[in-house]
Amino acid sequence: METVEISNRSDFALWAIERAREIVASEGAAFAMAARDMNEEALANTAAALGKAISDAMLEVFDGLIDE
Repeated sequence: METVEISNRSDFALWAIERAREIVASEGAAFAMAARDMNEEALANTAAALGKAISDAMLEVFDGLIDE
């Protein structure tokens, strides 16, 4: 993933939209398929992966806000 400079609210909104698209494309589809198939184990695993992807995205932007 490329580095993006977020200097204002609009930049953040664009970043958030793009990251959400990436997360839904990569994790959301697997979660939806597990739900469709009524596969409890896959549902739990894909839900955890979706949650982790969301958490990772939030930490990614938070880490960028901290001055070193």
